[in-house]
Amino acid sequence: MRSTFQFGRFNYPLQGAGRRPRVMGILNVTPDSFSDGGNYQALEFALGHAEAMIEEGVDIIDIGGESTRPGSPPVSLEDELQRVMPVVYALRDIGPAISVDTYKPQVMREAIIAGVDMINDINGFREPGAIDAVRDSDCALCIMHMQSDPQHMQLAPSYGDVVAEVIAFLRERIDALLGAGIDPRRLCIDPGFGFGKTVEHNYALLKATGRLIDETGMPLLAGLSRKSMIGAVTGKPVERRAAGSVGGALAAVAQGAIIVRVHDVADTVDALRVWQAAQ
Repeated sequence: MRSTFQFGRFNYPLQGAGRRPRVMGILNVTPDSFSDGGNYQALEFALGHAEAMIEEGVDIIDIGGESTRPGSPPVSLEDELQRVMPVVYALRDIGPAISVDTYKPQVMREAIIAGVDMINDINGFREPGAIDAVRDSDCALCIMHMQSDPQHMQLAPSYGDVVAEVIAFLRERIDALLGAGIDPRRLCIDPGFGFGKTVEHNYALLKATGRLIDETGMPLLAGLSRKSMIGAVTGKPVERRAAGSVGGALAAVAQGAIIVRVHDVADTVDALRVWQAAQ
């Protein structure tokens, strides 16, 4: 494992005393995301939520303008830009790192021009033009695994060996980015919990967090907040999955995850502080 993670304007230690897990807060500026769709679509509400997350200790704010919940339809480039870019411009200079959750190359380009610190791509930079869009920047790049697409991914997800197949996919995408001349210090991986996986697949991947890191050589982002894998174990609806989500985040961090992507920032920050104090 390398020693640092280049995260745009920031540099995160991956070894030694300076290493600590980072909390990425979710800011969906969409009308239809599975947990908080419509809550922060208006700019003033989005900024209010971002300010609340900053007060709660968030390290990274991940802005998404297109819902990727199971069955969700794609949105146009124009709609996504209109949702995302005003929030990026309003937040880029107020403290935490800024990530944009997109698979569209033109959104990537506009976000990079605006100075974001990460591009978080559910499609693993497979869209034509995606690698070219990010190649010459210094922002971090999160490569996620997804089987199929959001409209169809949960219809009948199937694997022979989910851990081995996800690792193989991630290694192929890492090689594609490295082959384009991208600095490996900019890369991290996301196994894609809930993106074309059953509950059993998700927990197999969570248990294999350390293996995913070791076999790709990359830091790992875990995004399981409030997802169906939490509800399947707790029996709780989406709005009551905070405690289970914190438990999942701690399980990932205990196995080496460097970033946890969450809805419940304050609870996660507190839990990680206690966990770190006990190490």
